[in-house]
Amino acid sequence: MKNLKSLLEESNLKITPQRLAILKELENKGHASIEEIYETIKEMFPSISLATIYKNINSLKEEGIISEVCLHQKPKFEISKIPHAHFICKKCGKVEDIPLNEVINKNIEEKYPNSHKELYIYGICKNCQKNGNS
Repeated sequence: MKNLKSLLEESNLKITPQRLAILKELENKGHASIEEIYETIKEMFPSISLATIYKNINSLKEEGIISEVCLHQKPKFEISKIPHAHFICKKCGKVEDIPLNEVINKNIEEKYPNSHKELYIYGICKNCQKNGNS
């Protein structure tokens, strides 16, 4: 994956410490809600508002730098990458990326060129299974 600064350099967005902090948080967590991002970032930038986080998230999303993962709970965001599925634990809500088979990607792209692909798989994660939460 490209470094975070180069993601912004290749976009129409100005490189700001707040945007870099948002991307760093998404890189660290993989998937995070706006509230989760805000809680971490306000420790670095005490004067930052939730509205500023929303505005930056929307700008990053419009530029295609991040993607919104539409869950039944609050949406989470991730740094955009090749098409993949998401496994969502029905117990703890953990979200994991699952690679999509190249044959599936090619088949979808042939039938529906330039389509946006979202695939969600719901189940119980290994940690919840191990802890008897199934």
